[in-house]
Amino acid sequence: MQNQSKKTALLVMDLQNGIVSHLGENIEEAIIPYQEAIKAAREHSLPVIFVRVGFSEGYPEISPKNKMFSAISNKYGAMTVRDKATQIHEFIQPEGNEPVITKYRVSAFCGSNLEVILRAQQIETLVLSGISTSGVVLSTLREAADRDFEIKVLEDACFDPDPEVHRVLMEKVFPRQADVLTVQSWVATLN
Repeated sequence: MQNQSKKTALLVMDLQNGIVSHLGENIEEAIIPYQEAIKAAREHSLPVIFVRVGFSEGYPEISPKNKMFSAISNKYGAMTVRDKATQIHEFIQPEGNEPVITKYRVSAFCGSNLEVILRAQQIETLVLSGISTSGVVLSTLREAADRDFEIKVLEDACFDPDPEVHRVLMEKVFPRQADVLTVQSWVATLN
């Protein structure tokens, strides 16, 4: 098991203040699967890597051609790396040396130092969790597969505002490139 712990990392993606509100009114209950996955990873000495989206002051990373992100700079005037909205939510704070990766696009790899950290730590398997299933989880899964990582997706530690999109991705799309598991079934493989 020690060998596995050096080769597997849990990615907790976009569970930041400005995005966690998508989980609904009862955030404390909705965040439990994420907390359980983080707790299990820590108990088994698996690296936990937090990923957030954030931008520099003045948004130099955002092109007006980017339909999703240009709305942030034009409409909201938030989401810079120092804003409260881009900080990891208080219910799942990083501990010790757990990295917080800042990305500038949807995928956890795009514009970040994630791959450098993964390669330096000789990580071969990624366990994905995050908000949203059709956003960061899908984009990161596709890019991780292209980079030859083994991938697991925690179905109940992913959320999408459209339940049908979540279902189709988990049942039909993700299994082509990843193992789709519940948090409980993943934790059982660690024991």
